[in-house]
Amino acid sequence: MVNPKKIYSIDNGLSHANSASFSGDKGKMLENMAFLNLRKNFKEIFYFKGKNECDFLVKEGAKIKHALQVCYELNEDNKAREINGLLEAMEKFNLKQGLIITFGQDDEFEIKGRKITVEPAWKRLE
Repeated sequence: MVNPKKIYSIDNGLSHANSASFSGDKGKMLENMAFLNLRKNFKEIFYFKGKNECDFLVKEGAKIKHALQVCYELNEDNKAREINGLLEAMEKFNLKQGLIITFGQDDEFEIKGRKITVEPAWKRLE
């Protein structure tokens, strides 16, 4: 059995206009925007699901080179989930650095000898 595929829209505006959601899920829109940006620069993009989930893994050649999480805001409600998913992927693919993209937060910390950078989307996405 394989993990189900994630589906992304080619246009956030079109997705928002056709959405039945009244909340306008900003986190999903930010994740979609991150995917579109990654897709412009990388051919092989995956997500990871083990015990936890990591939004994006980027493969270059035969090796996973980047692990990224995306959340609108890193807060006490989601911090453990976001970090644990990223760390699990980083450990599995032996990555020393990982990235969490948010709407506006900027931070950096080290956990289990691995560096996690938190950056606002405007800094990272073109």
